[in-house]
Amino acid sequence: MSDRWDVYVSPLGSRYASDEMQAVWSPRRKHGTWRRIWLALAEAQHELGLNVSASQAGALRAHLDVTDDDFARAAEHESRLRHDVMAHVHALADVAPEAGPIIHLGATSQDINCNTEIPQIRDALILTRQRTAALIDALATFAERRRDQPCLGLTHYQPAQPTTVGKRAACWAYDIWLCLSRLEYTCDELRLRGMKGATGTQASFLQLFDNDADKVRELERRVAEKLGWSTDMLLLVTGQTYPRVVDAFVLSDLASLASVIHKMCNDIRLLANRKEIDEPFASSQIGSSAMPYKRNPMRCERATSLCRFVMSQAHCAYDTAATQWLERTLDDSASRRLVLPEAFLAMDSVLLIMHNVASGLIVNDATVRANLLAELPFMASENLMMEAVRLGRDRQEVHEAIRMHSQEAGRAVKQEGKPNDLIERLRGEPLLEGVDLDGAMAPEQYVGLAPEQVDRFVEEIAGPVRGRYAGGLSQEGGDLKV
Repeated sequence: MSDRWDVYVSPLGSRYASDEMQAVWSPRRKHGTWRRIWLALAEAQHELGLNVSASQAGALRAHLDVTDDDFARAAEHESRLRHDVMAHVHALADVAPEAGPIIHLGATSQDINCNTEIPQIRDALILTRQRTAALIDALATFAERRRDQPCLGLTHYQPAQPTTVGKRAACWAYDIWLCLSRLEYTCDELRLRGMKGATGTQASFLQLFDNDADKVRELERRVAEKLGWSTDMLLLVTGQTYPRVVDAFVLSDLASLASVIHKMCNDIRLLANRKEIDEPFASSQIGSSAMPYKRNPMRCERATSLCRFVMSQAHCAYDTAATQWLERTLDDSASRRLVLPEAFLAMDSVLLIMHNVASGLIVNDATVRANLLAELPFMASENLMMEAVRLGRDRQEVHEAIRMHSQEAGRAVKQEGKPNDLIERLRGEPLLEGVDLDGAMAPEQYVGLAPEQVDRFVEEIAGPVRGRYAGGLSQEGGDLKV
């Protein structure tokens, strides 16, 4: 029972998210923040001359921690009142009866809810940013080690110009960095709703202060400061709630990150099928209950599945933002209680899983090279043609000769299962006499600036990320949880 209120219990049963992310969305965090808001409001009202005593504020301060008994009392009140905020008002009054008459004075439920949710979102974003930076760091480390290792490039999932193993990882990391930049912006621009009252007009507070607008504004500033929030990061105008489009911004950023990681997972799964790259695989891990030989990429499969879930949540946030009638309608509440925590928990799980994968990626060097060399003769054909022209041969004639040999070599590969013998076929071609056929089979000459691009990514992108997030790049628990 003692741990029941310390973590967010996911209705989807996700068991991969960190304790830190679960704590952000836990009932204890939520309702503890409610009590801190009620205390901040009471203290500010006392300081500004309302009939709220220092003793009453002190009684609230003495009961900031929500106990298991408090939760039980709140549940009893809610079964009778059918209102969660008022249930916790009464539960707090039960243990702080002196303060009972002034708890929630002038406030509406969303003065409490919204000013709790924005800090929750901020803290969840901060943790998500840290996890994202750690993934970039792990991929950059891998890319550095493999910066100049040639591999077969694939477009349309068909053989294309070579790239390098490191460059491919740098591409994954760069896309993730683009998403990190969005997460950082959204997090830094989050604004507290403040004390705005039932429809955002602050009418109740204006009445309490006998129409003194300056005191109403000062009340809002003081409450924000007591909650540790900069007063220049308050929303200027709202209805009953903070604008629900803010949720859409947040969920869109998470969905974008999920889409990028989904793509990375698919790439790894495709490369695993080609026997080029494997995710970490424990010595006693079982790939299939029926097929003992299987090494399924289950970490990437799990991350892909969770990414798909995160991407689906953005649409719900858009719907909610679009259907808030006038100053507010309550049909946002139930879905948001699922969408916000579940999306963050799922994303946290994904980032932990993929940090584990990126930190332990296995490159099967011989297969990488064999797959590249099997296709390299075709890719070398243009270079061979150019060299023949430099030796004085007719370009069109050489092109046709190489085309004919390539077609025959390709037919033998596809229809007869033979190795690619194009280079051997070309050795007997008179139009290519004097051309260095063996030199054309050195794959390093076909990777372009891929190694240098990795170097630039590490220096210009990964380096600053490592600097900003130093101290949090090693993600604990990944091996145990994934």
